[in-house]
Amino acid sequence: MLAVAAGGAIANDYAIQPALAQVARDFGAPVPLVAVVASAAMAGYLAGLALLVPLADRLNPRTLIPVQLLVLAGVLAFAAAAPSPGVLIGCFVVIGGLTTVAAQASAVVGKHSDPGRRGARMGAVSAGISAGILLSRFAGGVLADWIGWRGALLAFAAFVAATALAAFSLLPSGKESPSGSYLASLRALPGLLRTRPRLRHATAAGMLWFFAFNLVWVGLALRLAEPPYTLSPAAIGLYSLAGVLGLVVTRTAGRLSDRFGNRAVMTTGLTVAACAALVLTFGLGNPVATAAALALFDAGCFAAQVANQAGIVAIDPARSGALNAAYLTLYYAAGAIGTAIAGTIVAAGWPAITLLAAAAAAAAVLLTRIKRRRVNNVLTSYI
Repeated sequence: MLAVAAGGAIANDYAIQPALAQVARDFGAPVPLVAVVASAAMAGYLAGLALLVPLADRLNPRTLIPVQLLVLAGVLAFAAAAPSPGVLIGCFVVIGGLTTVAAQASAVVGKHSDPGRRGARMGAVSAGISAGILLSRFAGGVLADWIGWRGALLAFAAFVAATALAAFSLLPSGKESPSGSYLASLRALPGLLRTRPRLRHATAAGMLWFFAFNLVWVGLALRLAEPPYTLSPAAIGLYSLAGVLGLVVTRTAGRLSDRFGNRAVMTTGLTVAACAALVLTFGLGNPVATAAALALFDAGCFAAQVANQAGIVAIDPARSGALNAAYLTLYYAAGAIGTAIAGTIVAAGWPAITLLAAAAAAAAVLLTRIKRRRVNNVLTSYI
């Protein structure tokens, strides 16, 4: 249930991306302005990570997750009636914040799993999140072609509302036992980075590959909508199906992390992602080569994320909500930067996107492999 809820929620941050050109035409606005919708969702998600994910340590899942999903459905319906780009952008800030139910689901599973199976179970939830991210672009593109982008948002709202009702009937209602006030929990988040070297190290690596991930996917949607490709939203969304390999990899990565350790899985995944980004530099004109490279790129990034997040929760499972909030706030901040600058960088040429993404993934590999003590000393000097 948590895998479905997480995937159905986070899908709403990405589903509109293949239809950005359609939204711009509908409003008679320039594409770069409407492209801010994508970064608005990321900015909202960033705020939600800091403000809402710590609630996973304070509220029972049956209260927290269904209520947040129902509010998300309402805001999606409101966004479908947006009269201007400014209103739509504002709606997506709120939508992004509410989709952090995905991070809450991960925290709940991590907290209640046995240590020997934590990676596998978090991998299952990550598979749901991966499905939401990858299939959302395809579903959003197809729905935008069939019923317009406004109808697509209403369809996603209906799905989220149905998920909320199912979650209420299936999730446990046991009480949490938080220590301290909610505001005290929020104030403690920066301190977690100062006092937890493993968290600092994992956060720095995660920021690099999620920056690369968003840079590639947003840049791809914008580039394929332009000549000589001029693809429709549905055709652009089809490329997201290439990432289905990531759905298999996330569960496998969780099991391998339990067996071989997080570091080995992260190193392998990030190396694959960096190489795939380099292949994308030369293969955009070949749909088969592009799809294959995207599949490997996504699989590498998602494998690294599963291993990294399982290691973070293992630091202190009782504080999984706070640890996830501290990590994912900076993780998605890096993703928001990648989303925001993709439009500018792709104007300089597609290779600028792929080479920067490959460099970021390679840097994350180095960060994962070198001595942690040395990395932590460097990061501490900045924090």
